Formats: sequence, structure tokens, C-alpha cells
Amino acid sequence: MSQTLHHTEVDGIPTLFAYATGPMRAGLVFRVGVADETLARSGITHLVEHLALHRQGLADYHFNGATKGAFTHFHAEGAEHEIVAHLEGVCASLTDLPMERLETEKEILRTEEARREPGQLPLWRYGAQGYGLVSYPEWGVRDLRQDDLRQWAGSWFTRDNAVLWIAGERLPAGLSLKLPAGQRRAMPVVTSALPTAPAYFSDGKGGVLLDSVVGDSTAARLYAGVLERELSRALRQEGGYSYTAATDYTSRRDGFALVTAFADALPAKQDAVLGGFVDVLAGLQAGRIAQGDLDAVRAHADASLTASDAAVRRLPGAAEDLLAHRPPRGFDDLRSELWAVTPQHLYGVALEAAGTALLQAPAGHSADWAGYAQAPTGSSYAVTGTTFGSRRAGGPSLIVGSEGVSVTAGGQTATVLYRACAAVLNWPDGGRRFIGHDGLSVEVEPGAYGIDAHTMATIDAAVHPSEVVRLPPRQRQPRPEADGSAGTGPSGKAAPARRTGGQTALLVLFGVLAGLWSLLALSYTVFGFSDPETTTGEWAALTVFLWAVGALLAWPAVRVLRGTRRG
Repeated sequence: MSQTLHHTEVDGIPTLFAYATGPMRAGLVFRVGVADETLARSGITHLVEHLALHRQGLADYHFNGATKGAFTHFHAEGAEHEIVAHLEGVCASLTDLPMERLETEKEILRTEEARREPGQLPLWRYGAQGYGLVSYPEWGVRDLRQDDLRQWAGSWFTRDNAVLWIAGERLPAGLSLKLPAGQRRAMPVVTSALPTAPAYFSDGKGGVLLDSVVGDSTAARLYAGVLERELSRALRQEGGYSYTAATDYTSRRDGFALVTAFADALPAKQDAVLGGFVDVLAGLQAGRIAQGDLDAVRAHADASLTASDAAVRRLPGAAEDLLAHRPPRGFDDLRSELWAVTPQHLYGVALEAAGTALLQAPAGHSADWAGYAQAPTGSSYAVTGTTFGSRRAGGPSLIVGSEGVSVTAGGQTATVLYRACAAVLNWPDGGRRFIGHDGLSVEVEPGAYGIDAHTMATIDAAVHPSEVVRLPPRQRQPRPEADGSAGTGPSGKAAPARRTGGQTALLVLFGVLAGLWSLLALSYTVFGFSDPETTTGEWAALTVFLWAVGALLAWPAVRVLRGTRRG
């Protein structure tokens, strides 16, 4: 196969072509994604993608679509005439969306969302806007109207905002892509919810996750590979703490990229994994980069550049580069740069990554000891206005002002200003949740705070209708927490309360009891089976009983760990 990407044009759409045998492959890429939406109307691009593919039906060839942070892809693989029909059908649907399918596709998207577990790192890094929206539900889908979709498709899915790529023996004959004229859109604005970096936050899931923003370069790609080798060596091979230790490199197509690293951990190994993870990063930041690791990662990267299908595999990314005003580079240039990278270059990337790092630590763990600042879970100020006390003893207080709303408790404050409001979740029972662009949120529950109807009407009038998300009835109306937690952090969950002395004593007591009992259960599990006076059934029943009791003893300690943080 040829290693060359050929530039041409089809109906005014820039086109990349790579020679390849076998079934033809093609894709139509648009410079629009989740990061171009608002939180209150999130999901509109995904919904347009689904509607555009509906008329393709159940075809014998393979086709699909994908909505990413800044790009939307339609791709297909099949015979030449099938590719022509598919691409022309997608373009026809984009200019005349099948609105009779609107409500059905909304339900499909809600079903798809129920299975999705979005990561929290984008939210904490970017806030409730731009690239941070990938961490949120697609709340906007429910209220989207036909005119909303037509306007969005007509503005973003245009021939001037698209790139076509094709892999085959020739350009398909008779291909005609009719899309309206438009404009090439700039890349999404990069926002920030982190006042300082490196930073960390604690999450309820096990394992350690980190991402860093670095310059998009060959050296940065190789750094990600070397980091994976170091993490696997330290945490899996040598320490035996993790089963999976992996990294990922994702170009943002704006001159920067995201290096992501992950290591899983059982509850008993979380301290060791967190410590080992930080140690690996510190070693690279100190310049301890082995030439052998660089050579191994570089050889793998070079093999991918010289593979027979290298040009074909580069096509989707090259299309994104073109849309971002970054002409794709030739293979010779890429290989030349690849072999010029030295350990000193990786050392520079390691320092750059350290300065932008965002670490997700397991619940109950901190990383301030390693130089990471705690990411903000509250605001530094409260609005001035009318204070409404909680009807529950020890609950937080809500302040309603002309600028916004605040909730305060135990020295903690969360504030959302109306002018910096990303969305307001609106329930029929009167409940509201204000979500700020920084990801912080404030719950406004009229029944829980005794808020009068006039005040609620004033609050509702303070935000633009386009920021309101109307949701179906809730099963029950929430109440302010008795522990006095102030609002919710960027993850949408209550910021963990500081652990009290009594909770610490409870944690230690049940932790010790559970540990001792687990040793007894483990001993019987291993040695009880060989007891000639015990049948297999009796051994199994007693083993299950012992471990069940151990789990019951551990549960209070787990509850404290999950619901609190160290002071």
C-alpha cells in the first residue's frame, strides 16, 4: 500500500485519499462536538448524528457515527456503490432530518446514557462548559425541538465545516455530497476550573487516574508510552499492586494533547498504588528515563508508521487536523522527528506534565503530601441577600441574592452566580439545582428551606430560559444534609465532610476487627478443607459464614471512608 495521503476535493469538501485494497472505507468528519454545546442543551450534536444515520436502515455493510469532544464522525466500510449511497444518504438526512424519529431517538439516547459512566477528570479540569461537558448527562435532549435541531445542523454540518476521507483503490465514481455552505469553525475555547496545578480530588472509585495537558508533539507521545512501561513495571511486575496500569495519548488538535494514566487497585492496596504511582511520576520528573524504555516505545511507534496500512489508519486523525487548520504531516517528517527524540526531550515533557497534572485519588485519600493542591469543592465567598435556614437541625443555610445563590455550612460555602450559570435543573415539585460554569452547584429546595413563592419566582426570573433544564418528577424531594455539607462539588456529589474524632475511632475499631476476623476466615479457608472430621459441605458453609461476618464488620469502616475525608 502507498504511504501517501492525497489531497483533493469533492463538491467543495476537502478530501483525503489513501490507496488501499479490499473493501472501501470512508468517513465524513465535521468540526462540531460536545464542547461546542452548553450544559443546558447538551446532547444536541449526538441527537443530530443519530437522526442522520436513521435512514441508512439495516444495511449489509458496516457503518456508524461518533460524537466526540470537538468532532463528529460518520464512517462506513463496504463496496464502492454502498459507500456512495451511504455518504449521499447521510448528507441528504443532515439537510432534511427525519423529524418523525425525533422522540424515538431521544429515548435511544437516554437508554445509551444509562449505560455510560463518564469520567470526572474533564469536569474538574474544564468545569461545566466546553470540554468538561463530556462528564455530564445529556440533559438538553429531553427539551430539544425540531427547530433547535434544524438550526444546529444548518450551522455546523456544512460543507465548509467538513472533511471527507476515503481509503480504496480509487475515488468512488459518481459521488455527490450536497451540503449547505457555511464556515469553518474555530476549535472550542479551552476553559479551566482549576485555580492551581498540580491538583487532586478524591473519588469514590478505587484506583488512581491522572491526566496532564502537554504540547502536542512526538516527544509527548513517546513520554506517554514510557510512562506506561514504568507504571506497569513498578505497580504490576515488581509491586504486584495493580492488574492494569496503562496510559493514553489524545491530541486535542489545538497544539496541545492530553496524557492520561491509570492504575487499578483493590481497597487494601490503594495506599500502595497511590504512593507507587506518584513515585513513578517523580522519577520521570527527576530525569530518570531509561534509554532502553525510550528505544522500545520508539520502535513500536516506528512500526506503526511503516506498516502497510499506516496511511489508512491516519485518515480520521488527519481529517481532524485539517478541520483544525493543521495540515497533516508527511510520514518521512514524522519518522525523522521520532528518531531525533532523546531522554532529555522526555524529561522536558515530564516537567511540563507535572505542572498541569490533575490526579483522581481513591476516596479517603489525599495527595497534598506529594505537592498536589486540593481541587476546589467550594467557593471563597457567599452572595449578599436573604438567608433561609434549613428546617433540619444542623443543616446548611441558603442565601438568595440579586447576584446568585449560596449555601453555607460548617465554614464551607458554594456559590453560583446567575451570570455564570451553566444550567438550572428544574423539577415539577419546585426543586432547583443551579450549576455554575466552574462545576459547583447549589440545591434550592423550597420545602426544605421554607422559601416563599415570591422568592422562587425571583430566582426563576434571574436566569435565561435557555439555561433551564426541565426534568420529570422525582420519586422524593431531597432535604439538606444533617451533617451540614455546603452544596455539591464539581462531580455533582456532596463534598465529603471532614472526618470527626468519633468517626476516626469507629474506622480504626471496625478496621482492626475486620482485619483480625479476615485472618481467621482466611486461615480456615486454607486449612479447614483438609480437616478429616469436616465434610466438604460443612467446610463451604462455614467458610461463607466467616467471610460474611468479616464483610459485616468491615462495612462501618467502609461507610466512614466513603463518606468522609481526612481533616
